[in-house]
Amino acid sequence: MTTAYPSLSHAQRIPLAAEIHSRPFLRLEAPEAITHLAVYRANEAGSRSEHGPNQHALLAALCGHFGVAAPNVTANHFYHDFGRFRLKWERHTEFATYTFTEKIAPGLPIAEAFARMPLAHLPQSWILGLHGRLMSAAHVLLERGAADPATLQDGFASNNLVGSRVMQGGEVWTDFAIQSDGFSRFVLRDVEMRAQQAGRLAQRVLEIDTYRMMALLGLPAARTVSNALDDIEAELATLAERMVAGEAVAGDQDLLAQITKLAARLEKLSLDNGYRFSASKAYYRLVKARIEELREARIEGVPTVEEFMDRRLTPAMNTCESTAARQEALARRIANVNDLLRTRVSIVQENQNRQILQSMDRRAAQQLRLQQAVEGLSVAAISYYVVGLLGYAGKGLKSLGMPVNPDLLTGALVPVVAGLVWLSLRRMHKQMHKRSHG
Repeated sequence: MTTAYPSLSHAQRIPLAAEIHSRPFLRLEAPEAITHLAVYRANEAGSRSEHGPNQHALLAALCGHFGVAAPNVTANHFYHDFGRFRLKWERHTEFATYTFTEKIAPGLPIAEAFARMPLAHLPQSWILGLHGRLMSAAHVLLERGAADPATLQDGFASNNLVGSRVMQGGEVWTDFAIQSDGFSRFVLRDVEMRAQQAGRLAQRVLEIDTYRMMALLGLPAARTVSNALDDIEAELATLAERMVAGEAVAGDQDLLAQITKLAARLEKLSLDNGYRFSASKAYYRLVKARIEELREARIEGVPTVEEFMDRRLTPAMNTCESTAARQEALARRIANVNDLLRTRVSIVQENQNRQILQSMDRRAAQQLRLQQAVEGLSVAAISYYVVGLLGYAGKGLKSLGMPVNPDLLTGALVPVVAGLVWLSLRRMHKQMHKRSHG
């Protein structure tokens, strides 16, 4: 019984399974000439979301020149045989690569072979459109047989050749220098490589060169950030000295504003360069991984690719890594100073609040004593008026012929009335206290 497995699959199963097969190695057979271009995104400060459409537009312009249909705008890779040359295009996060390959005649002198690269087939107008965007450009010559280092020197301007036996059947030769034509050069030798090994070797070498350049993008940023960090550290040290010296509350508020400003400056540096440092670290890991995949064996008297990168690239990456770590450490120090200053301001404010509360307590005690004095006067005044009224009542009773002595009655009522008035006021105060705390 046949089961409709496609209908059972997750929506992303087929695309995800195809992803690992989406970028196959070029099928190369010596002798071959290769031109490799890594085109950076159009604008360093622009949005990375524009990178894909811009790179597709560049590819579409090239395909349009040769009358070839361009791939869909969502494509990340493209391969086509244009007749005179073959093109392999790949889009990456920050750049796109164009790898042009062409068969060449065997036995050409190395200088002449490098002068006959597939670059000659590309329209000049399209090449000029790469102005300011070309991050890596390399010419690769793939030939058969082991190389003679003496004859290789004709193809390189530098005397510092790097070479090694790789992948148990090939050789890599280069100086990692940009030649007078604006391209770096590589010579790959197919000594006894198996099928498709030449394509894998060429791709790994080109990836090493491209990722090396992308990793080094973090170095100028590290130098710029390092200078800015020097200024911020100097200002932070000055602010710390002012804190140690001790200043008034108004001075603390000024210090707090300046530290907050330093924190904002450092945060902007981190936002501007954090991605670049992380990307450089990731590219450097890719460079090391591709070098390991070469499985190098030493050729006596010549440094290997790994040795060259350890001596030249690793220090630059260490600079980027140390600058990023220094940036993070400075952010923590600013946060610590900020916390200490805020704590000091809080302590000063608490002391001020305590003094205010103590002053309020003294005022409340004074008001209580004044209230008690006024309360005593109130008892006397109320008692005076009540006794006076009762005295008038006694005089009225005496006028009616009743045996009442108004003066004696008034004198007798004074303590009674005063006591009753005092008790009434106390009761009223207690009820008001209960309501306020109820």
